[in-house]
Formats: sequence, C-alpha cells, structure tokens
Amino acid sequence: MAALGDIRHDWTRDEVQALLDMPLNDLLFEAQRIHRRHFDPNEIQVSTLVNIKSGGCAEDCAYCSQSSRYNTGLVKEPMMTLQEVLDKAMQARDKGATRLCMGAAWRNPNKKDFPVVLEMVKMVKALGMETCLTLGMLDDEQVQQLKDAGLDYYNHNLDTSEAYYPKVITTRTYEDRLDTIRRVQEAGIHVCSGGIIGMGEKPEDRAELLRTFANLPAHPDSVPINLLVPIEGTPLAEMRGRTDPIELVRVIAAARIMMPKSYVRLSAGRMELSDEAQALCFMAGANSVFYGEKLLTTDNPDADHDRALFAKLGLRMQQSAHAHLDEDSSASVA
Repeated sequence: MAALGDIRHDWTRDEVQALLDMPLNDLLFEAQRIHRRHFDPNEIQVSTLVNIKSGGCAEDCAYCSQSSRYNTGLVKEPMMTLQEVLDKAMQARDKGATRLCMGAAWRNPNKKDFPVVLEMVKMVKALGMETCLTLGMLDDEQVQQLKDAGLDYYNHNLDTSEAYYPKVITTRTYEDRLDTIRRVQEAGIHVCSGGIIGMGEKPEDRAELLRTFANLPAHPDSVPINLLVPIEGTPLAEMRGRTDPIELVRVIAAARIMMPKSYVRLSAGRMELSDEAQALCFMAGANSVFYGEKLLTTDNPDADHDRALFAKLGLRMQQSAHAHLDEDSSASVA
C-alpha cells in the first residue's frame, strides 16, 4: 500500500478527496512532514512576473482582464523591447528574485514576435537568472526553439478540472493544454502548471485538478495555486470573497503531499489574504511566491511587505532555485 509522500502517478479521485477532507491539523502535519523531507522548510523561492505583451488576447478565459472579448479597461500594448525587459530583469534580480517569468497575452506565439522572445530568454539567462515563459499553446518547432535558447520553465496552467473547464474557457480545449504540457516535458523543459480556486468550481473539481497534475508522467516542477482575483468586466467579476482561505490552504497541502518534489507557489490572490493566512499556506507546503507589486495585470504585495513578512516568519529567500534539500539532508525533520 502506498504511503503518503511516495512519488505516485496513480491517484484516485476518492484518495484525493480524502486528503482534502482531512482534519486540518492532520493535513498540515502530513504536508509539513513531506515538505521537510525534500526542501528546507524555511526557504522561499522567489520569482518575478513581467507582462511583456499586454491585452488583446483572442481567448475567452472568464477570469482574464486581457481577453479582447471583455471590457475591463485594460489598454492593449505592444510587446516590450529587449531593453525594457533587461531593465525589469535587473531590478528583479537586485531585489532577490532568482527567476524571471515573462508572459504575453497570446493564444499562441506569432512568427513576427517569437524571435524577439527567444532573444529575451538568452538575455535574461546571461544575467544569471532562471527564465520562464507563458505564451499560450506551442507547436513542436517552437518548443525546440525555446529549448535551444535555454529556457528553463514553461508555464501553461490547467486552471480547473476537465469537467468544469468548459464553464470557464471555450476557445481551446483541455486536451489542447495537456498537449502543450506534454511537448514541453518531452523536450526536457521544466513545466510550471497550476490552477485557480474560487471560480465557482465544486470540491470535486479541485480534487480532479490535483489528480490530473499528480498523474502526469512527470509531476510539474512548479505548481502555482491561485486564488481568483475577480476583475470588473469579466464574467467572474462577482466572485469576490466567496472562497474561504482555509480551502486554499487545503489545496496547497494536498498538492504538497501528492507532488512531494515540486515547488508549490502561492500565486495570485495574496492581496486578499492576511499575513496569518499566508503563514498557513507556507506551513501547508507552499515554498515559492511571485515577488513584486504586479503580476500580469493584478496587484501583488510590494517587496517591502514581503520582506517584512518573511522576517516575521523566519523565512529566507533562496539564493538559487535549485538549492533545495534531498531526502537524506541532515536538515530534514521527519
């Protein structure tokens, strides 16, 4: 019989739901035990997210301010120049970020701009930072070009369960998203893929999302867990305040248990959380955050607040995103 913390790819829906339904103290205990087996429990990996091309996306994601289908007041902007990205990267590095995540509001990359994105990857890598991109769907040739450019991570979120997905997005299928994840993994690029809670989904949808991730041939290397930030003008604008933060904590803890070696990132929605709620998320196994005042278009705690919070909790920012502990580290606590 499999034990909690084993590396598995055969989770059942009932097993995942049982995790999410555990008494919170028991769930946090198991998540902490497993977290300490693979990571330094007092280190946080820090990434900065830069919107290199804002607005005008053809997709209809019901949560997104960048969709051209919704009137959210967001102004469509051209892609950043190489110098603008370089400046953002150096600012992020100087504040302690080890990874720059660059996002463009595309369904898939276009031929005109894609070569510039490849240059951005090479340029940021030359600063000694890790690189991550989110550009929508990719074909095999694009994946290989990103691999050749030295891309470290590719972000492509599943967002929710396959059953609930059509209620959030209709312009691409769940299988489309899984296909891009497979291509990226097969090319040897690290995958960053997560979801959003608070979109009106049921508990079983959250369980199924986690099961989908954990049953991939390889677990995502980074799993961002987002709390919906309702945007005026989008179909989900009225969802604010409908998700108890404890439900977010439960999802993070289950993700930590099911994907023991993955970074679990506390992502969008931190402005809606108290310091105490964030502390519970870190206790549940979250060991990565986005650092900086903006995500793609939504607000994020400023760097000074995060540094103060980390100091209050005794957390250190990692100097390298690869500097996590192995199972036999003497710093682990079983």
